[in-house]
Amino acid sequence: MTTTDATASSTRAAAATALRTVDANIASFGTRYPADTTTDDRYPLRPARADLPDTAPGANYGWTTSFWPGQLWLAHELTGDDRYRDAAQAHVASYARRVHGGVDLDTHDLGFLYTLSCVTAWRRTGSVEARDAALAAADALMLRFLEPAGIIQAWGDLADPAQRGRTIIDSLMNMPLLRWATAETGDPRYATAADRHTAALRDHILRADDTTFHTFYWDAVTGSPLRGATEQGYSDGSCWARGQAWGIFGFALAARETGDGTFLDAALRCADYFLAHLPADHVVYWDLVLTDGSGAARDSSSAAIAACGLDELARLLPGDVGDRYRAAAASMIDSLAAGYAPAGGEPGDPLLLHGVYDMPKSVGVDEGNLWGDYYYLEALTRRLVPGWESPWWVAPAPGAVR
Repeated sequence: MTTTDATASSTRAAAATALRTVDANIASFGTRYPADTTTDDRYPLRPARADLPDTAPGANYGWTTSFWPGQLWLAHELTGDDRYRDAAQAHVASYARRVHGGVDLDTHDLGFLYTLSCVTAWRRTGSVEARDAALAAADALMLRFLEPAGIIQAWGDLADPAQRGRTIIDSLMNMPLLRWATAETGDPRYATAADRHTAALRDHILRADDTTFHTFYWDAVTGSPLRGATEQGYSDGSCWARGQAWGIFGFALAARETGDGTFLDAALRCADYFLAHLPADHVVYWDLVLTDGSGAARDSSSAAIAACGLDELARLLPGDVGDRYRAAAASMIDSLAAGYAPAGGEPGDPLLLHGVYDMPKSVGVDEGNLWGDYYYLEALTRRLVPGWESPWWVAPAPGAVR
C-alpha cells in the first residue's frame, strides 16, 4: 500500500497502539490462547472442553489460536524486537503436540493454524520442529481431500453424513499450507489438491452475480455439485461479508501462486462486488445485503480481511488499476484505525472492536475477535514494512536462519 507522509504517520500511530495491546496480552496470555472472541470487549482465556482431554483453560484447540502467534510474528517484523520473535517461537511446541497428538484435527482450518504458527517459524528461525509440524498438518489436511469432487471437506468427521462433501469459502485461505508443502517436499500432490479445490470453488461457490455462497455441498461419491447454502450469513441467497472478503484474498493468493488468470478474475469479481456494497465509512455490515440505515451490526474483521486481500490483488495488477484497489484498502484501514480500534494497552484488550463471529447463532456479536485483530495488524504491516514477505506466499526453504 502506498502512503503519503501524513498517512504513514497515522499508520505508525495505529501500529503503536496495536503493539501496546500485543505487549499487554503477552503478559496476560503467554503461551496460552485467548477465546475466539472477546466478552464485553475483553478476551478471556480459551475455556477447557469436556470433549477434548487435557484441555485446561487456554489450551490449543479450535480454528483461531494461530492468530495470536501470528500477531507476535507481525510485531517482530514491525519492530525488529527479538522478544516478539521469542514469544512467537515459544508457541511452536504447542502446535507440534497438537498435530502429533491428533488433537482437534477434523477441520480444513489446519491451513490457518499451521501457516501462521509453524511455517512462519520455519521460515524465520529455521525451526525443524516447526517444519515437521507444518508438514504433518498438511498431511492431515490431505486426508480431507475428496477425490471425486476435487474438494477438501470443511468440518467434522469424514464419516459424518451432515458434513460429508461440504466445503466453505474460508477454505481458500487454507490452501497456502498445501502449496508450501509441495514447494518444501517436491511432492506435487499437495498443490494439485489445492488447485483442484480452488477451481471447484471458483466454479460453484462464486455465483454468476459475483456474490459467494458461504458453504457448498458436493456428492462425495460421484463428485457432482449439489447446492449452496449459508451457515453464518443472512440467508442462503445473501452475501456473507466475511466470506466475500475471504474470496478476494484467497483467489488473489491462488492467482499469484499458480498464474491462473481465472483465479485472478474470480478475485476481481469478489472485490468489485464488495467495494460496490460498502457503507459510508468503508466498514461493512456483517452481510452485504445490509446497508446504512439498517441498524445492523458491523463486522470490522471483514474489513480487515478485505483490506489485506485488496492489497494482495493490487500487487498482481498494473499501475492505475492496482492503485484503485490499494486506495480502497487504505480507506478501510484508516476507518478501522479511527473508529474501531480502542486505545488498548490492557490485558485482554482486542486490537479491533465491533466484529461479528456468527450472527445467526448470536456468537461474538459486536465483539473483538482474534482473526480481525490479526488481519488488522497484517494490513498495517503491509503499509509500513517495505518488501514485506507475506506468510501466505509460497517461499523456498530457508538456506540459513534469518
